[in-house]
Amino acid sequence: MDSTLDVDVAIIGAGPVGATLAATLAAAGVTVAVVDAAPLPPMELPEFDGRAYAIALSSKRLLEAAGVWDRLPEAPCPILGIRVADGRPGEPASPLSLHFDHAEVGEEPFGWMVEARSLRVALNARLPQAPGLHVFAPAQAAVERGPEGASLRLSTGQRVTARLVVGAEGRNSPLRRAAGIAAARLDYHAMGIVGAVAHEKPHRNIALEQFLPHGPFAQLPMNGIPGHPNVSAIVWTERTAIAKAALAMDDAAYGRQIAARMGDHLGAITPIGRRWSYPLSAMHAARFTAERLALVGDAAHGIHPIAGQGLNLGFRDVAALAEAVIEAVNAGQDPGGGAVLARYQAVRRPDSLVMLGATHVLERLFSSRLPPVRIARRLGIAAVDRLPGLKRFFATRAMGLGGGAAGLLGGQGIARAR
Repeated sequence: MDSTLDVDVAIIGAGPVGATLAATLAAAGVTVAVVDAAPLPPMELPEFDGRAYAIALSSKRLLEAAGVWDRLPEAPCPILGIRVADGRPGEPASPLSLHFDHAEVGEEPFGWMVEARSLRVALNARLPQAPGLHVFAPAQAAVERGPEGASLRLSTGQRVTARLVVGAEGRNSPLRRAAGIAAARLDYHAMGIVGAVAHEKPHRNIALEQFLPHGPFAQLPMNGIPGHPNVSAIVWTERTAIAKAALAMDDAAYGRQIAARMGDHLGAITPIGRRWSYPLSAMHAARFTAERLALVGDAAHGIHPIAGQGLNLGFRDVAALAEAVIEAVNAGQDPGGGAVLARYQAVRRPDSLVMLGATHVLERLFSSRLPPVRIARRLGIAAVDRLPGLKRFFATRAMGLGGGAAGLLGGQGIARAR
């Protein structure tokens, strides 16, 4: 192609974080190009596959502002309560538990469970309708960055110029490597197993976080599907050898292993959908920016799933970067200049470091099998349950409202840049 497309921002990666950033910027009138190696329609799986996201209140507000939330094909399942307990597989959970009720914080739920396929459908429905947003998928991009801007040569033949390039391609981000940005990594020598189960009794919109010797086990309420009125997602962290053995089991044996960890509060359970697994590690980039480049989501950081905040942390990146870019465009300034990048890094890198440290400390604390540590953490859980102020502190953090969320995360909405 002879023509060159000129945009304000080029985003490499159309996963949930990259696509949401594109929709948010486009809603403000910022011109955007999105490039992804995979075609978008096949990302929409036609059948239930067991994967789901826990979307915090602040993230829901961002998705509303981006015009994505209202395009979800199915209503998400609200999380109205959370029960935290310490235990061992096959044993009843400790009676010294911690209960969070959303009514203790406000009228809004703690968050919502959204099927991965539903979020993909909503994003794919939003992107083509956003004015000034151009999607190239499937396509590969060769990116060159310089003081005045960035140039992209796509495998389709299209050429794109942009003031800012955003790396949203995941933990192995080629843009991060090309920029020479180092990343610290920590291997937990464990695996995460993700899927869904049908159960006999209703979950009443209550989530369970069960801390076990090899890692946490979470049961998260979901809406029912045809043939299974009571459904929950599970996020099970386990030592690698045990996880691989569980993944190889037939459904009956696999279900028994889940029941041993989840308990019998929901009655008989049946695994449904596919089983998904991934190695557990933490990662943090030394910098979130370089010349004409910003990293978001897993390209910038990765944390242990113990708090269920991985995707929400990426959405916080989206909000911070979008606000900085929109403000610059509104003011007639350079959206990829040093001031925008410095503002973004100053907001996001410390926050993500705190979350990384907090999840690592929690993983170390709750995976210890030493009797004195087990007793101390059970007493600590029970103590928090009796301190309303401390409970509210933890609850607001789970909702993404820590530090008094403002702007897009606070529901402020988007002021159009043009």
